Amino acid sequence: MSSNENFRKLETEELQRISVDEYKQSEKHPIVVVLDNIRSASNVGSAFRTGDSLRIEAVHICGISCVPPNKELQKTALGAQLSVPWTYYKETKESLAELRSQGYEIVSVEQAEGSTMLQDFTVDKQKKYAFVFGNEVHGVDNEVIALSDRCLEIPQYGTKHSFNVSVTCGIVLWEAVKQMEFGK
Repeated sequence: MSSNENFRKLETEELQRISVDEYKQSEKHPIVVVLDNIRSASNVGSAFRTGDSLRIEAVHICGISCVPPNKELQKTALGAQLSVPWTYYKETKESLAELRSQGYEIVSVEQAEGSTMLQDFTVDKQKKYAFVFGNEVHGVDNEVIALSDRCLEIPQYGTKHSFNVSVTCGIVLWEAVKQMEFGK
């Protein structure tokens, strides 16, 4: 195995990360993450951390999903729950009604009839997006799917029929932000 002396892990100070206050004042990607009854506090925390790293507008936490402060959530979020604004909704449909009234396109990430495959999804830079991620066992609720403008599906090729919700969130948000920043 060869070594490459051109690579060196960067120190934290070299990454020039912005502060929580700078994050709150910064321009965001027009994306809201909607968590539809997520069981695991770790998955909720991961959504915050991914959202922070991609500078999204907000997280909407719905139903049984835990809210900050929560020790397990904080362990995964690593403080991102302090930078990314969040709101709790008893019912996901309440979140969607508010987002729709604000002009967001509602996109449920789910294996559904008529879904758009992720590689065929093109972000319209003139639109705002609300991506709905569902429960670890049951996925996005059928009532929520019915309220969506579209469903988005990630192709999979193995024996399992789904990714962990935190992985799904990372894949979808990265693709959307990548297109917003660099095009398709």
